[in-house]
Amino acid sequence: MKRIIILLLQLFCIASATYSQEKTKIYLFKVEEDIAQPAVMRVEKALEKAKENQSDLVIMQLNTFGGELAAADKIRTMLLQSEIPVWAYIDNNAASAGALISIACERIYMHSGSSIGAATVVNQTGEVQPDKYQSYMRSMMRATAEARGRRPDIAEAMVDPDVFLKDIVDSGKVLTFTTEEAIKHNYCEGQAESIRELLETANIPTYTIEEQHYTAIEKMIAFLVSPMISGLLIMLIIGGIYFEFQSPGIGFPLAMAILGALLYFAPLYLEGLAANWEIIIFVVGIILLAVELFVIPGFGVAGVAGIIFIIGGLTLSLVGNIGFDFSLVPTSNMIQSFSTVIISITIAFPICIWLGKKMFTNKTFAPKLALVTEQKATEGYTVSLPEFDSLVGKEGIAETILRPSGKVRVENDIYDAVAQISYIEKGEKVKVLEHENSNLVVTKVVE
Repeated sequence: MKRIIILLLQLFCIASATYSQEKTKIYLFKVEEDIAQPAVMRVEKALEKAKENQSDLVIMQLNTFGGELAAADKIRTMLLQSEIPVWAYIDNNAASAGALISIACERIYMHSGSSIGAATVVNQTGEVQPDKYQSYMRSMMRATAEARGRRPDIAEAMVDPDVFLKDIVDSGKVLTFTTEEAIKHNYCEGQAESIRELLETANIPTYTIEEQHYTAIEKMIAFLVSPMISGLLIMLIIGGIYFEFQSPGIGFPLAMAILGALLYFAPLYLEGLAANWEIIIFVVGIILLAVELFVIPGFGVAGVAGIIFIIGGLTLSLVGNIGFDFSLVPTSNMIQSFSTVIISITIAFPICIWLGKKMFTNKTFAPKLALVTEQKATEGYTVSLPEFDSLVGKEGIAETILRPSGKVRVENDIYDAVAQISYIEKGEKVKVLEHENSNLVVTKVVE
């Protein structure tokens, strides 16, 4: 009986110790898309939530073929600076930018059949970028590996095919590790077929796991800030502005441009990328362009400034600068943001021109969009005014700058006019050469 009581007490002590053992609080999130701004947002929110919950460990379940270098650099920095340990669980692939992100984690675990490496920088068509990009990636890979106590030459070999490592990789080949190879060369702490097995391998017996879940609004924001959608929204904005300027007045094109601008700027503003002054720059650019087209004859400083402001506002809203401080923004990020805007605008204009021609020549849409009734000269219609004939050969004064169009004063009356050659400054003497439709054709009088 005494032995039974002692045994029961021992079992009770063991059970009590097990029950009272503090559980490890784990925050789990997944990155299973291309490395771009949505992935940056996902990592940033995960680290913020883990800190808010006072988690002991963050596990990032990773499966990606890579993505944008600038986005990968942001994530790498966040992981290296995280106060909470971050472990990577590679569930199939960690290629290119994914390899850099994995190496930035304190520990790496891999599912069987997974791979890590192949971090050569390529463009969207798969072509290898110039060496300046490879050099930047090599330095990041080396520095990240050193920070985590891993061999920097192996990290460099994942980028540079010219790196030769005996019994690891031959020269001329970019290094990619399988799970077994990564374990052998200290680029993986162990193999695990699940998060549960990972924690058992890491000797974490008791734990609680909170997994990242996005709200509907957060999912929508992540969708809208993706590079492809941002580019499409820019095209919608430019298209709306183009068609609105073709037919001035508040209409459907303007509504589409405003909708595109809201969908473009609002998510970026909520994520802290687009600042008030960057949005104001864009709006000022639209105003300057409208003033140049409808108020000031010709196309000059206001128009050029408007285009610069529009491009600047769209580009800066994609960049994670702090106020007017761009010191922490990688050059590659600036180039990428600028390229996104320029490419989108370049694609938008030909589409708008083509679409405009199709719509205005279509039998269904043309009567609703434009006046298609012809007033033929054979039927007695003319745009010439009899008094215009009497003005030919007379002299007057340029009321505005003619660049080449503007207004002139002849015999105390003001007429629309076009300069025959170059432009004419305001106040200079002009001579009427002829008239075309309702415009006088003039030239500067040389005294």
